[in-house]
Amino acid sequence: MINHVWGLIHHPEREWREINKEHETVSHLYTHHVLWLSAIPVVSAFIGTTQFGWTFGGDEAIKVSLINGLSLGILFYALILAAVALVGSLIYWMAGRYPSRPSRHECIVFAGYIATPMFLSGLFALYPIIWLCTLACIAGVCYTGYLLYKGTPSFLGISHKQGFILSSTTLGIGVLVLEALLALVVLLWSMGSSNSVVWHFFQ
Repeated sequence: MINHVWGLIHHPEREWREINKEHETVSHLYTHHVLWLSAIPVVSAFIGTTQFGWTFGGDEAIKVSLINGLSLGILFYALILAAVALVGSLIYWMAGRYPSRPSRHECIVFAGYIATPMFLSGLFALYPIIWLCTLACIAGVCYTGYLLYKGTPSFLGISHKQGFILSSTTLGIGVLVLEALLALVVLLWSMGSSNSVVWHFFQ
């Protein structure tokens, strides 16, 4: 797992060739990559929101209770795992016009590795300043796009021009999925914060 993470960051083209040779299963991807790396934003957000609290850069911070943070973290984790499978299925569907289209499970594996920069950017949620987390998220999206552009042609066996078109579409849809996920998470975490405030008020 760690070797692929370093390879995707340091030399993505070579690493994609290595990943393609492995013919990895979805279960192996999840147990050795997705389950571990997707825990980074979840654990970071749990620690950040319960110990430090959300802040826009000022002095005031909104904390989430441990109980609310735990339940919201579990839901956040489940949504991330589902999002990887969803994006993989979208890649499979969009690649339907190409004769060399990989199987659905191969597309999910591809999506799992593409999401690596997004998982790593979740470290910034340890101290959840909104603008800092936003910048980290943008950086993660940008590098995810770079991995897409590098990996799509060899993964699908198509030209770089076709790969550019497909990866651009995939990135656009993936960003929409990400925005929906983030909006839901922020909403849920803000509800958790509100519940904590109400609970402390009645105490």
